[in-house]
Amino acid sequence: MLEGAVLAFDFGERRIGVAVGNTQLGIPHPLATIDTPVTDQRFAAIAKLIAEWQPAQLVVGLPMHPDGVEHELSALSRRFANRLKGRFGLPVWLVDERYTSVIAESMLEEAGVQRGRKQKPALDQVAAQAILATWFDQPGVEV
Repeated sequence: MLEGAVLAFDFGERRIGVAVGNTQLGIPHPLATIDTPVTDQRFAAIAKLIAEWQPAQLVVGLPMHPDGVEHELSALSRRFANRLKGRFGLPVWLVDERYTSVIAESMLEEAGVQRGRKQKPALDQVAAQAILATWFDQPGVEV
């Protein structure tokens, strides 16, 4: 694991949640939600975040079913991780993201943000925060 900033991504076909943290502190923070299905726009937004935060590495959540079997989105998440590595030349890690959406919903409810429309703008980035917290505990697999 390299020292420095880390960006984590909760990949979705429509939205990508992004969180940031630092390996020295090990504390993740929600950062942004990229809300577009257009690939070029997604990667342009990611390029801006990488330019701003100068991460040493990237983390991508890998969707899994509760029994550990890969989810339908797993292949798309792996492809996204490979594209990040190819475009930005940074180490990319895959982390099991089981239950991160449930954790994110719970965190938002604890913060007083009720389920539904009010949670939607923050849900993906809080899920990315949970993915990054998982990675700080167990780095996962490098792409």
